[in-house]
Amino acid sequence: MKKTGIVILTIALIAAICGSFYVVNDKSKRANQKERVLTEVQRITTKDLDKNYPQTPREVVKLYNRIVKCYYGMQYSDEELDALTDQALKLFDDELAANNPKDTYKQSVTADAQSYKDQGVTLAQTGVCDSNDVKYVTDNGSKIAYVKASYFMKEGSSYSKTYQEYVLRQDKEGCWRILTFYKIAADSDTETE
Repeated sequence: MKKTGIVILTIALIAAICGSFYVVNDKSKRANQKERVLTEVQRITTKDLDKNYPQTPREVVKLYNRIVKCYYGMQYSDEELDALTDQALKLFDDELAANNPKDTYKQSVTADAQSYKDQGVTLAQTGVCDSNDVKYVTDNGSKIAYVKASYFMKEGSSYSKTYQEYVLRQDKEGCWRILTFYKIAADSDTETE
């Protein structure tokens, strides 16, 4: 009788352990599936930049390029466009943000995206220079970084590549913010990943 009780208790204990493992594993799978369902727009708009701001000038430009790629190549609602522009503006230096109020910036992005769509132009790929190619200077006590980026555009069956240089300034909290950016000519130093 005693042996039967021990066997039953052992089987019940093994079943409880297996059941617990299944429940924990199933919850983990469901959480991973929810993460996989997010679109790129949703991944960007749900990113908490107050807690997880990009650490380097290069990472700031990479995130901004992800936003730009969403603007010009993905479907999104008006609410998602608002959230995308909010995220982009958080990457801007106060000076650039002051010159680009949210409504003006949003209208500009919308008009540009529509123009690209009307012309059949898509942003196929973006790239940012290597960390070693980021140039750092100090200007009037401000830390400044220069980051080169490339944009591979597709129009019909033809492709073109353009380059921009981003100028970022480190703010009082140590975060790098986009101060300005402009188109540059391709040269041997402009290769980006």
